[in-house]
Amino acid sequence: MSKQTLNKMSSSTIRSLSEISEMETIHLSVDLVSAARRNIGFLRSVYECQWLHQRATTIEAIRRYDEVWMPLISNLTVEGSTPPMVLPPFDVEWVWFCHTLNPVGYRKYCETRFSKQIGKPAIFNEENEEYALMRCKQIWVQQFSSEPFENEVESDSKNQPLMKKDLFNEVEKHKFLYSKFAEPYLSELVYLIAARQRYKGFLYMMQRFGDGCFRFVPALDILLMLLTHQQSYPRVYVEDMKEMWDNMGKLVVGLWETVEEKQVEETKKLWETTFDEPYEKAGGGIAVGMEKVVLPNPPIYWEVSDVDVNTTKYKSMIPRFLLEACVFVRLNDRRKATNVDNKHKFLRLQMLRCHRELKLEKPITDFSCDSWRKAWHLYCEFGTKGLMVELRCRGGSTLSFKGSKLVKSMVFCWNDLVRAPCITLRRDVEEMRVVASITSPVQAPYLLKCVPDRVTDDSGAMVSDVILKLNNYRPQKGRWLSRTVLDHAGRECFVVRIRVGGGFWRRGAETPCGVNWEERIIEIREGSWSYVAGSIGKAPVQRKL
Repeated sequence: MSKQTLNKMSSSTIRSLSEISEMETIHLSVDLVSAARRNIGFLRSVYECQWLHQRATTIEAIRRYDEVWMPLISNLTVEGSTPPMVLPPFDVEWVWFCHTLNPVGYRKYCETRFSKQIGKPAIFNEENEEYALMRCKQIWVQQFSSEPFENEVESDSKNQPLMKKDLFNEVEKHKFLYSKFAEPYLSELVYLIAARQRYKGFLYMMQRFGDGCFRFVPALDILLMLLTHQQSYPRVYVEDMKEMWDNMGKLVVGLWETVEEKQVEETKKLWETTFDEPYEKAGGGIAVGMEKVVLPNPPIYWEVSDVDVNTTKYKSMIPRFLLEACVFVRLNDRRKATNVDNKHKFLRLQMLRCHRELKLEKPITDFSCDSWRKAWHLYCEFGTKGLMVELRCRGGSTLSFKGSKLVKSMVFCWNDLVRAPCITLRRDVEEMRVVASITSPVQAPYLLKCVPDRVTDDSGAMVSDVILKLNNYRPQKGRWLSRTVLDHAGRECFVVRIRVGGGFWRRGAETPCGVNWEERIIEIREGSWSYVAGSIGKAPVQRKL
């Protein structure tokens, strides 16, 4: 880090992200939140479309983009006016997407060939997208009648000449871009609003300290906003970034470039000095190259679905929501940090609700007053309500965490965090500062378990003297093995039964009568037991066989 940068850092006052005004940083004249949501959906479609990744398909898509689409959109574009509301075919749109992720190359291409910068229309919903696609098809057919609107090349064709090698490499490079932004919380409105605010802070930091001798490394959420800014509005991006345009490639580490540890540490240090908060956050790790993003593997499979068919079909099933949470700690004073008393102090993390046995503990000596350090990184149920960080002190000279007394507690409720700027909250005590950040809660896969229950009769009532007495001692007919299905919160969702016996069973009068395998019936009843006495009850009304 240069001396000039260090001098600026020492003379600058600490600002919070929410205090940055439009006058102090680059004005974002675009709706990055809506554009980012659409981009993630588009990348998901590209990732799932195996046909689009065939070499012959890509080569043909590039030819259609270069020979048909760009001349078409250039003729419709008037310099200085809003881009026309047209959208190319899916394969051409993917090539256009990749080309605009290289702002310098795209600008040079447009000015060299068309003598103007060609922008993109603001399309954020399905109705506008369908209209723009249909309008493009009409113009396409009129002006290029010999060119089919859809890519009709055979995927196994091997005779396709490669005309634009640089553009082909760009498309191949971004083939798996969706893998960086696959987590479902990235599409949530709260997360994207926070990401936009952090992107503004990133630009503010670049403006003030961009003359240093190192390159800035964007965190994942900032990277999403940067790519959206470049890709969704290439013409507007040039206008917004005009003050830093010539140096952007030198200032920011590229999407697929290998990141040096020194660059990451310098970016973190500069952010902490500017905003007095950790650079990393929940859902905002550091992108380090093409292969991966520095984020822990999630403990579950986050399947993305726009519609939950289970809650509409089965009313007894209640959705389960998960979030990612990070807790960072920084000590306040170097003298207090080295205090002998701190050797007996430690931090304990607990949930506000449920999981009372969960106690994660860290000694104070693990933390520093020089920088923020990550204490915990968790995946939590939204139903736990929040987390609590306790500052505790051990008694005596023992090194055990047991037998401690509470000094101070800091509570972070999920609802408060969701409403906080950048979904991040800070709590201060005399010795330290603690920051908690979360991602937007998103619906996770259902967690169900099946537990054995009492044997039931043909009507669904448990076999019991209580039921027998309620039926005036009329024998219970039939025997069914029963299982109760519980959800993640222990609520009863279904009762599963299988018929194993038939007939009336009396003591000594009749003998049990088993049923053949082909006569066995399995039924699923939705809902919970109707209890008549203690744990004795009747199965819910039958819904599914």
